[in-house]
Amino acid sequence: MPATELTPAARRALRARAHALHPTVIIGDAGLSPSVMNEIDRSLKSHELIKVKVAGEDREHRDSLLAEICDALSAAPVQHIGKILVLYREKPADPEPPAPRKPRAKPTSRTAARRPAGKAKPRARRIS
Repeated sequence: MPATELTPAARRALRARAHALHPTVIIGDAGLSPSVMNEIDRSLKSHELIKVKVAGEDREHRDSLLAEICDALSAAPVQHIGKILVLYREKPADPEPPAPRKPRAKPTSRTAARRPAGKAKPRARRIS
């Protein structure tokens, strides 16, 4: 699957949003294993915009990892600064809206009707 393309304005807005984020996934010396790819995919599903930290000193290797991740997960590369990669993939729209809530039962007594739901009956005070 090809990587998603972003306009320069969208990329700039995403970089601004990503500034405050911390890396959610760290790629260690073992490299890009299937479990790391699954974790990146899971993070993209829940957050859309994530930072990935890559161990290693080789910039070309980090560039190739960024391209490989984006191609495999249909994500868009937002930024690559040092050892930090910023990825974006839009969340899929929810195909099914949430089920409507059931109405609450009406209170049976007059005092219960005046008391907010979840509050206990007030205790009587003893004055000495």
